[in-house]
Amino acid sequence: MTAPGPVRTAPGPAADEEEAEAPRTAPGPPPRRIGRQKLTVLPAVLVAVLLATWLWFRQADLDALTRNALSGGQVSKALWQHIQLTAISTFFVLIIAIPLGILLTRGAFRRAAPVAMAFANTGQATPAIGLLALLVIWLGIGRRAALIGIIAYAVLPVLSNTIAGLKANDPTLLEAARGIGMSSAEVLTRVELPLAVPLILAGVRTALVLNVGTATLAVFGGGGGLGVLITTGITNQRMPVLVLGSVLMVVLALLVDWLASLAEVLLRPRGLQS
Repeated sequence: MTAPGPVRTAPGPAADEEEAEAPRTAPGPPPRRIGRQKLTVLPAVLVAVLLATWLWFRQADLDALTRNALSGGQVSKALWQHIQLTAISTFFVLIIAIPLGILLTRGAFRRAAPVAMAFANTGQATPAIGLLALLVIWLGIGRRAALIGIIAYAVLPVLSNTIAGLKANDPTLLEAARGIGMSSAEVLTRVELPLAVPLILAGVRTALVLNVGTATLAVFGGGGGLGVLITTGITNQRMPVLVLGSVLMVVLALLVDWLASLAEVLLRPRGLQS
């Protein structure tokens, strides 16, 4: 008498269903981050533009007036003055607009938000050259008048984005934070501001680019900058001087925008990374 061997059962409908529920699909490509191409391509484009400008200057026939306008470190001086005007004005825009935006979303100060926004809109709606002329009449010729004009022109985007970012926070998250015992200051610094960072950084980026462009008009108030080269090229009808001033201003604006884009990626809270 022999022992029965192992019983082999045919796969039933349940096994077929399990195999059908496990589709064999190849893993797709990882999601691409928005703006990554810009962060990698733009520096190469800026280097190519500067190289092309340098090569054009090497073969250009410069007369004595043009060489005089570009000699003696005047180009580097104008560029450094432009960078200083942009950096100083942006610093004051940040220390004015962000705290003011926070204040205008707190308690009774919310009623003053429309008034503050109206003043900020007035500063940007006024033509920059007209505002600078009024400040020169009031304060005299010099860098101070130019800086105040640039700051007044760039407060609006940072202020409005700060207010919008704080107002866009989900009230249930704020209530949950208060429910676990956070104080008002902790809710602001650990919940509200981190969630508002993307919008605030977008406003700062806009203000930076505005400051680079507006700083060109500082020459009319005695503030220096790349506007010196541009106005010299126009008044003396010297195209190389005008081209150099314009190219440097455009490259500086694009470089500042690229750095601000990089800061948006690096400073964005980890939980909000796309």
